[in-house]
Amino acid sequence: MPDAERPQELPARLLTDPEMLHACRVRDFARVFRLVKTRAGIYPSMIARRCELTPSRVGEVIAGRRQLLHMDVIERISDGLRIPGHMLGLARRPWETPQALVVTEREAPKVAKPEEQASASLPGPDVDSILAMASRTSLSAATLEAYRSSIEDYWRRDDQHGGEALRPAIVGQLRHVVGLLKESRPPSIQNGLYGIAAELARLTGWTYFDARQYNQARAYFTEALQLAKEIDDRQFMANVLACMSLQGTYQDKPADSLALVTAAQDQARSALGTTPRVMSMLSMREAFAHATLGSQTSTHAAITEAHRQFEQIQPGDPDPSWVTYFDEPKLIVDTGIAHGQLGEAATAEPLIADALRRESSTNQRGRAFHAFWLARTQLDQGKLDQACHTATQALEPASAVASERVSGHLREFYDQLAPYRQEPVALAFEARLREILPPVSGTLRP
Repeated sequence: MPDAERPQELPARLLTDPEMLHACRVRDFARVFRLVKTRAGIYPSMIARRCELTPSRVGEVIAGRRQLLHMDVIERISDGLRIPGHMLGLARRPWETPQALVVTEREAPKVAKPEEQASASLPGPDVDSILAMASRTSLSAATLEAYRSSIEDYWRRDDQHGGEALRPAIVGQLRHVVGLLKESRPPSIQNGLYGIAAELARLTGWTYFDARQYNQARAYFTEALQLAKEIDDRQFMANVLACMSLQGTYQDKPADSLALVTAAQDQARSALGTTPRVMSMLSMREAFAHATLGSQTSTHAAITEAHRQFEQIQPGDPDPSWVTYFDEPKLIVDTGIAHGQLGEAATAEPLIADALRRESSTNQRGRAFHAFWLARTQLDQGKLDQACHTATQALEPASAVASERVSGHLREFYDQLAPYRQEPVALAFEARLREILPPVSGTLRP
């Protein structure tokens, strides 16, 4: 980064000030931002720009109306304001080591272990590519259906176990299908391949999103968008944009989120045969964006539209396979989450609880994710015993799925428990947490 673009360092006297040290240790960003303003002359608009937040969000934090809990936002604050990582409970940030002192280790020559030598009988990836190039693959409608079936299976296993272990297989199949696109085929087969490649790219992006690896997720979502555009599949383009909008809410970029979901709705409306279920799902994503912006009126309007569209669904609607997950329990739980994001915990709690009772037992990530949201709404209402009981029940499905997104919601609930840490029910939850799950790095501290 050129010197002109490098963020201004905070004064050493501020970074060593006991008040600043305490504010960083407890992640009191209202106090951190006020100290940065008064002691370093960095005003809220500049804080927003450097930390990739909206000015209104910074103002809400300073006024004490909003907390910042997402780990990626905390990392942006550390990097943007040049607050050393250890002060905020983070690992050492890359910029803390002067470039001249960075040492690149050279790998020692690798000696193959006996178990590695056993794989020598398998051809290498480059040979696989050569063999694939040498044999022209004959494709039919049945072949395309087999690819689609495998994608549906990937999604089922993603719900059950998370996408981390599936990703190598998904990416491998994506590359294979993209390779097939280089050959000339009948339009129906070629268009089908483009659609399958787009779905595989979106699925890959989703696994990175669920792992909170947002840059990689965005790259694959963008590839999915380009592949769908090749065949003018506007409904699927709307689906991808909706995924990117949801990611924007996790990155605390609500303005981006709203712009993306608005574009998704425009694409869906311009497509032929867009179904009410698709429009209902998109309206709910719009509600999430408005809720992240703190706009109660717009959130309620989007929720109302989502329910209105859902009521128009007919049994024979030609819904795309990728939207069939959006059933009545999903509509209800998302409605509850949107109310919860607005701080309307009393409205959110019964909705999330009802949907959770009806949720499939095989959807481990969904059950854990929604249970933590239910626990948060209960805690927001002062129902400590119920919140800890709900969160304890969520630990088992959470332990069964590899999802950094679920871990992030667990961290947020754990941080919310801070004022009650010594209460017996909170201690029991923490004991069960440490028994079932490994420590969550940097956040589970006595």
